[in-house]
Amino acid sequence: MTDQRRLLREASSPPQSQHAEPVRAVPAALLLAAIAAVALNLRPFITGIGPLARDIGVQTGLDLKGLSLLTLVPMLLMGVFAFAGPFLQARIGPRRAILAALALLVLGSFLRLFTATGWQIVGSAALLGLGVAVVQAVLPGIVKRQFPQHVGVVMGLYSAMLMVGGALGAQLAPLVAGAGGGWRIGLAWMALPAALALVLAGYSLPRDTTTGQAHMALAGYLRRPRVWLLMVCFGLMNGGFSTVVAWLAPFYREHGWSAAASGGLFAVMSACQACSALLLPVLARRHRDRRPWLWLTLGFQAAGYAALAFCPGVAPVAWVVLLGVGLGGCFSLSLILALDHLPDPAQAGALSALMQGGGFLMAALPPWIVAALRDATGGFGAGWQLHLACVAIVAGLYWRMDPASYAAAMRQKADVAG
Repeated sequence: MTDQRRLLREASSPPQSQHAEPVRAVPAALLLAAIAAVALNLRPFITGIGPLARDIGVQTGLDLKGLSLLTLVPMLLMGVFAFAGPFLQARIGPRRAILAALALLVLGSFLRLFTATGWQIVGSAALLGLGVAVVQAVLPGIVKRQFPQHVGVVMGLYSAMLMVGGALGAQLAPLVAGAGGGWRIGLAWMALPAALALVLAGYSLPRDTTTGQAHMALAGYLRRPRVWLLMVCFGLMNGGFSTVVAWLAPFYREHGWSAAASGGLFAVMSACQACSALLLPVLARRHRDRRPWLWLTLGFQAAGYAALAFCPGVAPVAWVVLLGVGLGGCFSLSLILALDHLPDPAQAGALSALMQGGGFLMAALPPWIVAALRDATGGFGAGWQLHLACVAIVAGLYWRMDPASYAAAMRQKADVAG
């Protein structure tokens, strides 16, 4: 209760910054609700595709590689436009950027009601991916500024709600499609929670105080090997997530599962992701060294991928639970790890945005690669083995993330452009 009261006081007090003018107090509960509502809308448009993939393919003519574009294209945009995070924070303002991004989510989801061809639904995926990219690039900086002493807990909430949104998308999309008469309504309903998040964010997010404030030059970050190391780890980990999003439900449909049952399996995994994303940062909050917790999550992922590759029909729910725990905890701890590197909220937010940018560019490709492997081998086993190898690589790379190395790794100050 003491930590909770302190967290609420932090959010209710305007942050002090040498670059900011005094701002109005932000209602703490509403700010946390806004963060949760925004995060809830960042994954359903992707996770809802898997359970409906067969119907979408039949009616739009998309084959497996074409369907993989519904994950690949948003991930690419999440990567490319994440690099604009420092610019958006400095020139447009984080609040205005997030509100514009949420408006894109409303529009992109609504347009899916009218899609008739494969390229039209890929276009809607691009629009949605752009909106998500902006939110992911900007929101961590707001959290770092508004909750400086509880970054881990609030980022855990953000990550958990992101995973809950993924679970809802996978579970509700086939149910709404069945009740509403088709896959289009099964995807278009997602405009409603996005609209609610837009209203709540507009009321609750702290107002932007200045535009045109100083921001760190992109080259100043990209000259640091640590930034690239963070990108690679984040990308390899999220590549597994993007593959699971795209192909877990179709994988089990090939094993005779129905659309609702395969979507339900993905929902179980996403629910476990949410619990892990919320709880592991809380458990790790007193430990400056995040690596033991990250290695724990990688161990869970390894068990899950190994089971999918070699014994998918044996206790699939148990293995999917392990995979969800591993993916969810690793995602939230990775975001916290990036924010830990720099004390300044603007710089830490920019680092997080760049990590996500490079990471999501990498994470966009595995669903397509796994689709190609499936066409070449006749099954998804090779794809799951690929991600098992990626887990081993990331585990080795995390050896270099000793907290004692943060200062040296980020010692060169980023260039400042006015």
